[in-house]
Amino acid sequence: MTMEPDDLTPPPVSPQSAIQQMHANRRPGFFGRLRTWLFAGVLVTAPIVITFYLIWWVIHFIDATVVPMIPLRYQPETYLKFGVPGLGLLIVLIVLIVIGGLTTSLLGRFFLNLSDRIFARMPVVRGIYGATKQVFETIFSSQGNAFRGVVLIEFPRTGAWSLGFITATTTGEIADHAAAPLVNVFVPTTPNPTSGYLLFVPKKDVIELQMTVEEGIKMIVSGGIVTPVDRAALANKRDWR
Repeated sequence: MTMEPDDLTPPPVSPQSAIQQMHANRRPGFFGRLRTWLFAGVLVTAPIVITFYLIWWVIHFIDATVVPMIPLRYQPETYLKFGVPGLGLLIVLIVLIVIGGLTTSLLGRFFLNLSDRIFARMPVVRGIYGATKQVFETIFSSQGNAFRGVVLIEFPRTGAWSLGFITATTTGEIADHAAAPLVNVFVPTTPNPTSGYLLFVPKKDVIELQMTVEEGIKMIVSGGIVTPVDRAALANKRDWR
């Protein structure tokens, strides 16, 4: 089955395409040009400003948390009379590298196993520690992927569709009680994808999408404003030509 070019999803708007489109629709006057330039300026500067602001906020937050822990005589402000941006982040990276290096040694593995046994005996803490450790080991494992693909499922009711991410094939006790093979699907919330719902969905009810995990996250964070290009439609367009 082939698709007409009009059925294809339009590409993301860029400043150049926005200006060309507005010029094609009508011949703008002076104020029309100002609006066009303003719109193009927002499209260019907004992502850059937001990106740098988030980076600055993270660095400032780490500096405000870590630098006050340093004794006053060792702080650069004592001698330079001005702060050093990113000092806290640098200290955190060095500490993490040192801890990682010590953990790989025999003595480090001993203390790691000792801490695991201590946390395992704490009634409330052991659940939080165990779940957090397993999540991070899965995310940073060289052999595993946190999300294995983007899928479409009917949620929260029949006829309403949600974007989700496959995390694994359902195994264990949950799979034993199911009548059909299941997959673990994480359905994040918008615009905060760090929270969401864990669903166990039959494989036959899952529609796998061709978009990447990064594209799916962008679509969720933007509330559906940023829509990935339909790769199947583009392939059909090339076949149609």
